[in-house]
Amino acid sequence: MSSIVAIVGRPNVGKSTFFNRLIQRREAIVDSVSGVTRDRHYGKSDWNGRNFSVIDTGGYVVGSDDVFEAEIDKQVKLAIDEADAVIFMVDVESGVTSMDEAVADLLRRSNKPVLLAVNKVDNSKRLENAVEFYSLGLGEFYPIASTSGSGTGELLDALVEALPEKPDVEESELPRFAVVGRPNAGKSSFINALIGEERYIVTDIAGTTRDSIDTKYNRFGFEFNLVDTAGIRRKSKVKEDLEFYSVMRSVRAIEHCDVCLIVMDATRGFDGQVQNIFWLAQRNRKGVVILVNKWDLIEDKETNTMKEYEKNIRREMEPFVDVPIIFMSVLTKQRIFKAIETAVDVYKNRSKKIKTSELNDIMLPIIEAYPPPAYKGKYVKIKFCMQLPTPQPQFAFFCNLPQYVKEPYQRFLENKLRKEFDFTGVPVSVYFRKK
Repeated sequence: MSSIVAIVGRPNVGKSTFFNRLIQRREAIVDSVSGVTRDRHYGKSDWNGRNFSVIDTGGYVVGSDDVFEAEIDKQVKLAIDEADAVIFMVDVESGVTSMDEAVADLLRRSNKPVLLAVNKVDNSKRLENAVEFYSLGLGEFYPIASTSGSGTGELLDALVEALPEKPDVEESELPRFAVVGRPNAGKSSFINALIGEERYIVTDIAGTTRDSIDTKYNRFGFEFNLVDTAGIRRKSKVKEDLEFYSVMRSVRAIEHCDVCLIVMDATRGFDGQVQNIFWLAQRNRKGVVILVNKWDLIEDKETNTMKEYEKNIRREMEPFVDVPIIFMSVLTKQRIFKAIETAVDVYKNRSKKIKTSELNDIMLPIIEAYPPPAYKGKYVKIKFCMQLPTPQPQFAFFCNLPQYVKEPYQRFLENKLRKEFDFTGVPVSVYFRKK
């Protein structure tokens, strides 16, 4: 079970740069204007064989100092609430500020592991200046320079050491379908519509996370748990909070489910946050169904409106485009059961096991007709393939020179597997191994 690490601190101390280094992608927008990270950013990282999710809590819209103070305060409390460990980042250039002291005070009182990272320490003079951060009372600090990466290794060693060992949670045998998406896309209404109309509910079990409810549900002769991540409205008037919470909860729900039902608002489109959630589900190798809600609100629909809309979503999802997209309206109950039926199909695709003999009978003739291209005059010969014993579809192809098989051919085989064995909605992994 993967842990969650939150990066907190004042705006503009270098949190986003550090975050990008951890997840090895340029994802957060890095800018020297204070408070530029509006959306929450999250991704997967690993160090010394431990996987964890990273949340970059970002800055806030510039307001007066006291507004800032209140927002940072709220954000740190959220991180303490939800994360398993917190990296508190400060900036050696500006020294200890009153806001740093306020954050440190909150963190000291939490029972969470806190690692103090002093950023922008890129010479010995600055290393001397960093000593003043002992005054925050958080113990040892880690001098780093997130732009060059210096010092981050020691920080990550300590982080992995501090992360609590997560026992494998006793999972119920039932498949778990998580309903995720940005706030106000209609997640709660979707679940209420399903539950309100059906009387098959057996029980409500509190989920692995506070406020996230598993509802046992039975339809189409198929029983599963519906995980509602929308039960997170902490009576808060601040949209920033909701956004942050929804991200935290989505991360947890996605990691512990089999299929993600990503609910998006048709009037907003497949925007950045929805793409992030989709990317997260895909990185976690989960089944995915995209539900375009509020389709009844799209005006001036013509014959091709739906086709065009779908085409645009698929363009954004490349290269993983083999995903069911369902246009629905929770309000008019249009296609809401189609959504569940599709999720059940995707679940079955994800747990499909193919006999080795059948796999070879179908795939080897395809490989013979379209062999991998020669590389530096060497020919790759694939002799045999098998499905690996993993929860999701992964295949090993045994050959003489696995290192010469390039990504386009890997994708070609993945697409053939999808077509021949119907893996719609599920990430398929293909590996090449030495025979």
